[in-house]
Amino acid sequence: MRTVALDITSTGWVTTFQDLGRHDTERRGVPTGGAADQHSAAVANLLVGNPRGATLIESLGGELALVPEADVLLAVAGVPAEVTVGREPVESWSPLVVPAGREVRVRADMGRGARTYLAVNGVLGAETLLGSAAPDARMGFGQVVARGARVLLETEFRGFGRRLFGPPLFRLPVPVPRFDAGPWTIDVVASHGIHTIPGIREVIEEATYAVTPRSDHVGLRLDGPVLHPDTDTEILSHGVPIGALQIPHADELIVLGRYRSLTAGYPIIGVTSRASLSLLGQAGPGRELRFRWTDRESALRRFARREAEVRVLGHAAAEAFGALGFTAPLSRTI
Repeated sequence: MRTVALDITSTGWVTTFQDLGRHDTERRGVPTGGAADQHSAAVANLLVGNPRGATLIESLGGELALVPEADVLLAVAGVPAEVTVGREPVESWSPLVVPAGREVRVRADMGRGARTYLAVNGVLGAETLLGSAAPDARMGFGQVVARGARVLLETEFRGFGRRLFGPPLFRLPVPVPRFDAGPWTIDVVASHGIHTIPGIREVIEEATYAVTPRSDHVGLRLDGPVLHPDTDTEILSHGVPIGALQIPHADELIVLGRYRSLTAGYPIIGVTSRASLSLLGQAGPGRELRFRWTDRESALRRFARREAEVRVLGHAAAEAFGALGFTAPLSRTI
């Protein structure tokens, strides 16, 4: 194991350390948190031989850039992006050997999505809270990666003796999602609250909603038609899951994110399918969304297929890196 410094030369609008979130904390009132696009974060880690839940860097908008002081193995995933090493274009969604002193730059296509994820083989020197590097501003745990920072990396990687701009390092079965330019379709399973608002099912399935600048890590606030309960009866506060479609008193629709409050007293008319949550994590201001009602069984099948693709990638990456003689990060669960 050796320590390598990564010098941050540019950051996006918001750049943070991130992982897949906290485990078993919501029963204590602490949201899970974690990467908005869990699929991209997991794939980026697997592409460099890390466990899928390892700490990596999430960048929202703008341009992320860093310079390693020694050879490193990294991968960029997330929204389509222009990735360069020493000003030469390279592939995203692929393992990449970056030589010492070469600057890596990642410029996201904000017309296609909001976030990129950069993973590096090894363990990033980030602080943790309740077992996770995921930020939580409400708990004073910002985890911001600033321009000029020096991030330390513990890694077994020492290089392959391979040309930087040759063919791709491996031909791995990478499940790359689509980031279409038009409205994104989000699958939703109806919840009991839909029966409290007559006609809301038809309104939701026929309308197109736009993400507003008022959105944040707690939830996406959407402009578009809504209906309200036809009674003034107060709703008792109840638990709300990630991806819940909530209708507050204002004329807007809210899709709750990974940092939502764990209870609410507004109607919940449906819950986003797990297979659609990562796509929602890429929805920035102006993004148009359409909702498609589905049943629980169909939603579970779609998520199971996506998880199977990720597991296939994990095993393929483990075999490839094992053949090259470094397996320390892969000794943990993938």
